[in-house]
Amino acid sequence: MSKNALITGGTRGIGLGIAKEMAREGFNLALNGVREEAYISEVSELRAFGVDVIYCQADISKEKDRSSLVSKVFGHFGQLHVLINNAGVAPADRKDLLVTTEESYDRVMNINLKGPFFLTQEIANHMVECRKANTKFSGCIINIGSVSATLVSIQRGEYCVSKAGMSMMTQLFAVRMGEFGVPVYEVRPGVIETDMTAGVINKYQELRDQGLFVEQRLGVPGDIGKVVAGLANNAFPYSTGNVIVVDGGLTIPRL
Repeated sequence: MSKNALITGGTRGIGLGIAKEMAREGFNLALNGVREEAYISEVSELRAFGVDVIYCQADISKEKDRSSLVSKVFGHFGQLHVLINNAGVAPADRKDLLVTTEESYDRVMNINLKGPFFLTQEIANHMVECRKANTKFSGCIINIGSVSATLVSIQRGEYCVSKAGMSMMTQLFAVRMGEFGVPVYEVRPGVIETDMTAGVINKYQELRDQGLFVEQRLGVPGDIGKVVAGLANNAFPYSTGNVIVVDGGLTIPRL
């Protein structure tokens, strides 16, 4: 039987890279984003893999939108096996920590942490009920974090705080869902070539040339997608609560 997965922020960047790998593995997909459906072209591309794909417009930072999103997913698929919390934003303006605004802080935290927290809460309760109804039900939750959970960037402090919070969120839900056999993981990307990093890509390319990464390239969305697909396929059955770092060796301490 095919499994169903929800990917927030699933139509661009890392989310789309994840969606492509999940589709290759035969997962039916619900893709969430904030764009109007008329402007979404990725759905037909993914359906070419022979899986069922729907698009769900919703701003996960808003309770009403999360409720609408969940209703559409359950109404179409009946049940959900995999939740991938990928949607996230960087600060609209990178500002020094001493002048970061409360408005920017709230925007980043609401989208990157508050929204995923309460979406996970709702989906986790659904998975508990599925498990109670069928002991063979297999589900998992995968959070897309960032090396910014541990690497300090004083020009985007609110982003770092949000990703550090997601790391703790992963452990919290891993412990809570353990009795139900639902593992929870964090995938922690390094510098990935997406629209989020496009504005500073020249900086990262220069740092690459200076040896910042052990692997001599920047990451691409498919690098993250392959890891997520492996987790969704239960390739790491005894690793709940753990962090899988996908950063080309960026965070290896070196002298």
